Amino acid sequence: MRHSNFPPWKRTNTRQWRLIDLISIAFFSLLFLFFVLFYTTLGRSRVVAPSTVDPQQRNRLVVAIEEGMLNGKSIEACPASEVDHMPCEDPRRNSQLSREMNYYRERHCPLPEETAVCLIPPPNGYRVPVRWPESMHKIWHSNMPHNKIADRKGHQGWMKREGQHFIFPGGGTMFPDGAEQYIKKLSQYIPINGGVLRTALDMGCGVASFGGYLLAQDILTMSFAPRDSHKSQIQFALERGIPAFVAMLGTRRLPFPAFGFDLVHCSRCLIPFTAYNATYFIEVDRLLRPGGYLVISGPPVRWAKQEKEWSDLQAVAKALCYEQITVHENTAIWKKPAADSCLPNGNEFGLELCDDSGDLSQAWYFKLKKCVSSTSSIKGDYAIGTIPKWPERLTAAPSRSPLLKTGVDVYEADTKLWVQRVAHYKNSLNIKLGTPSIRNVMDMNALYGGFAAALKFDPVWVMNVVPAQKPPTLDAIFDRGLIGVYHDWCEPFSTYPRTYDLIHAVSIESLIKDPATGKNRCNIVDLMVEIDRILRPEGTVVLRDAPKVIDKVARIAHAVRWKPTIYDKEPDSHGREKILVLTKTLWKL
Repeated sequence: MRHSNFPPWKRTNTRQWRLIDLISIAFFSLLFLFFVLFYTTLGRSRVVAPSTVDPQQRNRLVVAIEEGMLNGKSIEACPASEVDHMPCEDPRRNSQLSREMNYYRERHCPLPEETAVCLIPPPNGYRVPVRWPESMHKIWHSNMPHNKIADRKGHQGWMKREGQHFIFPGGGTMFPDGAEQYIKKLSQYIPINGGVLRTALDMGCGVASFGGYLLAQDILTMSFAPRDSHKSQIQFALERGIPAFVAMLGTRRLPFPAFGFDLVHCSRCLIPFTAYNATYFIEVDRLLRPGGYLVISGPPVRWAKQEKEWSDLQAVAKALCYEQITVHENTAIWKKPAADSCLPNGNEFGLELCDDSGDLSQAWYFKLKKCVSSTSSIKGDYAIGTIPKWPERLTAAPSRSPLLKTGVDVYEADTKLWVQRVAHYKNSLNIKLGTPSIRNVMDMNALYGGFAAALKFDPVWVMNVVPAQKPPTLDAIFDRGLIGVYHDWCEPFSTYPRTYDLIHAVSIESLIKDPATGKNRCNIVDLMVEIDRILRPEGTVVLRDAPKVIDKVARIAHAVRWKPTIYDKEPDSHGREKILVLTKTLWKL
């Protein structure tokens, strides 16, 4: 009522000013609240909240972590439901994809902007894993409280629960009496002893008892299986200290080089080898070294109601000139010819040799081929009988690697260098290599496998990773009697959380750079969070890089809840390099 005596223009402007004023106050209040919440999160709160919705906010968080702007605070923990999360094998994502050739069970990774910047927590009651070799036979139940396999497969000797432990008697579906007895039977037909065979591939491995018991024969087995209804089988294998890897033979090649495995084994792996015009058998042939052995135990070998599949399997093997060594009960053993296949031979499957075998070792997101790889396209002595026996194979220069064609000087220098470096790690940096504390080891940038070779007397196995964007040296690593995979470090690795004791990398920043442009293809914060995911609590990371990179990673380490220590390189080492040793702390939700 008091405004009724104001002139009309005065009353109008007064009401307009108040409306603008209210809008302005609301806008600046919201803006102020946003900055208070954001910077409080970065500077005052106990942890850093991830963003899975706004890419710009996520990017700001990553920059803040890189620049060390968190004032000693750490990245937030992921929800407790994510304790076993594998980003590229997430059934919530993959279940929406095509079932054709099991495409949905292969790797399918989310984009970085779709993922939270958070740290995978350990499960309730997590304990430092049982040490090798005791872990071969028992592990803590609380570290992987998944009873499904024990309940369903306990009668077959896979595993059973006893008090606080899971116990592994060593059995399998096709060898309920134990892997030792099964391997003993195979040795009647295959040269298991004596170093003739060194690298093996176990397809659909279960809890990897077959590969575990082959270690006593100095045969190093890469065991793999997909994430399926028995979702933790690979996790159990790695917790036991047995080499293992999550993979699916579907539409793409497995991430291994051509002719790298001396033995390929399938015990009820249920792979339809003759389907899709024998595409899966052709992939096995690509992986198997000339003169190597193929063992298929279980269906369709003399299996009821699978007579057609068994007949087709024999026909494919015959078409590729595989020698059938024996068929004993439900186990069949073949030997691959040491020379080129006898194709073309008018076989009923229409199998032919590939016109161009120059891509034989390309195996990163590479589609399966429907033609047979030619061994004659790769020069060198790598067939069984011509390649040196183990352990001489470890130090003999691989003859087929194209990077070593000009001579062996580079290879020999690399081997000597890593002997010196590993001695420095043990003696001066107090890294627990050679002790029971370290069993599962990964080399993220393996080159020729020199780091792994220098650990030959230690009770460890090493996953040698050759980055997909770098020269394909994985064939040389396999020819040395070591194992590994191709991988792009701008994507998560195909393993469960908490599966490696020590992770090693030379030139970590090069893993995310485009080799042509020199620009980063992804960010190092996501890479460090991924390393944290696959590293066991109280595990160790050893990085070698330029001082600037080492300082940057050390800043990030505080946000990832690691303890960093920077060292100078070896006294007699050349180049500008520093060594960063990181220890992952054991924290709980």
